[in-house]
Formats: sequence, structure tokens, C-alpha cells
Amino acid sequence: MFSHGITDVFFDLDHTLWDFEKNSALTFQKIFEEHQIGVDLDDFLTIYSPINLEFWKLYRENRISKPQLRYRRLKLTFDQLGTQVSDVTIDALAHDYIAHLSSFTHLMPNTMEILGYLAPKYRLHIITNGFQEVQEKKLKGSKIRDYFNQIVNSETAGVKKPHPYIFELALTKAKTSPRNSMMIGDNLAADIQGAKAVGMEAIHFNCNGESAHKVAPMINNLIEIKGFL
Repeated sequence: MFSHGITDVFFDLDHTLWDFEKNSALTFQKIFEEHQIGVDLDDFLTIYSPINLEFWKLYRENRISKPQLRYRRLKLTFDQLGTQVSDVTIDALAHDYIAHLSSFTHLMPNTMEILGYLAPKYRLHIITNGFQEVQEKKLKGSKIRDYFNQIVNSETAGVKKPHPYIFELALTKAKTSPRNSMMIGDNLAADIQGAKAVGMEAIHFNCNGESAHKVAPMINNLIEIKGFL
């Protein structure tokens, strides 16, 4: 239904193509063993995952800094677990988490198939709020970097999705227009409403079990993109 006129498809990276939850869990498993953190990983992740999403929302809204995000999401999780962990150790864990995260390379189901399907027909790009130092490593490590023309991240853009400028910058770098462009991502506010606000089409990859809405079509598996493009 969107194929007419679409020449460029922009993807979010984390939670959309790159399996953030699985790779994050493996990273915590590794660094907890190295630092001898005696907590049950499943118990930790149950508390950490929603806290992390909330702190990313604050970061996206410029209400906290990157160092605050990295420290406070861990500090609050350990506090809620009732586990005493020193600030020095939390800082070390925060550093090692970023250092090791991109070494894990699991992708969301059907990522390779849908990229292989789209690549001959459209120019593909990435727009991400993730940290610059790790996003390129994620793309290369998971062997999907070569599918993408432009990689635009919030740190180099100076603003985060859903700010219009990051989308406008990506469109300019891709040498395309909003009416010829599609955004695919998991976050309704950052990816979908942000893209729609600048005139792009959008598909909401509903990997978080969100409620139905009419902002844009929703899919539950990347393979469903074939029905639109």
C-alpha cells in the first residue's frame, strides 16, 4: 500500500533490527561474572528492562545526560533488588556494558530475509538514538552494515528522535524527500510520530506489545513488511 513513490527506507536499529534485549542480557551475564555480582540475572532483568526504557525516554527528552543514563539505570535496579553495589563498581559495570554490548550479534527474527528482500528495490538507511561509539560496531558485528547507505545517529545530529532535525538530516544525506521515504521502528513516539511529523510514511514494528493505534500500520514480525513494500 506504500510502494508507490517510496525510494528510501529508514530503519531504527535497537529493538527493530538488532535484538537489544537478547544481546543486553548476554552482556550483563558476562560482566556480572567478571565483577562477581551475586544477583540472579532473570530477577535483575525483570526490574532493569522497564527502568532502562524509562531512562531512555528521559534521555530522549534531554532530561538526563548520557553519564546519568548509564549510572542511574543500574543504581536504581540494584536498589530495588536490595543489593548493595558500590558506586565504583556501578561505574565499572556501566563502562564494561558499553564496551561489550556490541560484541553480541543477535538480530530480530527475519532481519536478514527482509533486508535481502528490500535491498534490490530500495535504498536503505539507519536513524538511531543509540550511542555513536557502539552503533557502527553493532552493524558490522551482525553483518548488516553493507545493506545501509546512510547511518545517522543522535550524537552526530545533535538531537534525538523524534526531533524533526534528525529526520531532516537523514533525508538530506540520503538525497531524498519525505514523500518518497518510509521509517520503520519500534518506538511510537520517537520513530513513528517523529517520522510522520516531517511527512514520511511509517510502519510501527510492535515488538513491545503496545496497544493498537491509527498513527501508522503495525506489524508484529519484520517479514510482514513484504505486505507493504
